[in-house]
Amino acid sequence: MADKPLLWLHGEVKSPPFSASARIEAGVLLRQLQRGEHLSLPHSRPMPDVGKGCHELRIVDEGRAWRIMYAVRPDAIVILEVFSKTTRTTPVQVLRICRRRLSAFESSARRKESKQ
Repeated sequence: MADKPLLWLHGEVKSPPFSASARIEAGVLLRQLQRGEHLSLPHSRPMPDVGKGCHELRIVDEGRAWRIMYAVRPDAIVILEVFSKTTRTTPVQVLRICRRRLSAFESSARRKESKQ
């Protein structure tokens, strides 16, 4: 089975602002997802409020908490957002924008399928 591609709808993982070690950790976790591995806490947390198959990668970085919101789809890992988390809860604005991006992505995918 081939690795699933990463489809970046928004955000990036680079140093700075990520430290080199946090960037590497993010890369390792994303690679595991591409290979079809299922991640759970403490590395990944389900985010059903965003959508079916949506999760939040959790990366601790020198006093900062990074989050990578993603959706697992049959043909790809869809990256919805990369952000620094400063509170215990995920900001409502982040949840809203991730829902909107996922909806737009899935609408576009359905249009492409109907044209084939």
